[in-house]
Amino acid sequence: MTTSVIKIEVPNANDVIVTDDSLIIELDDGRTVSVPTAWYPRLLNASKKERENWRLLGKGCGIHWESLDEDISVEGILTGQPSGESQASFKKWIESRIEK
Repeated sequence: MTTSVIKIEVPNANDVIVTDDSLIIELDDGRTVSVPTAWYPRLLNASKKERENWRLLGKGCGIHWESLDEDISVEGILTGQPSGESQASFKKWIESRIEK
């Protein structure tokens, strides 16, 4: 029995929009995908200004929010992977924001 290997190419992000409810990514293959901001607690708890302050990583394989110390990969979004941040880490991050 032979097995065929399917090579899947992950598209890159061209644009990003973050609303109160959704992280929306426009991909270079013409698709637009959306996931809940609840998947990414730092985005969920960010201000509108912080959410809008993003940049693409590489050629669009990921998205980075400097002020939130948040990185999200397109591949992770497409495979349905929410944030893997621990509750302890997130709590520490929230507390550091309150101190500022």
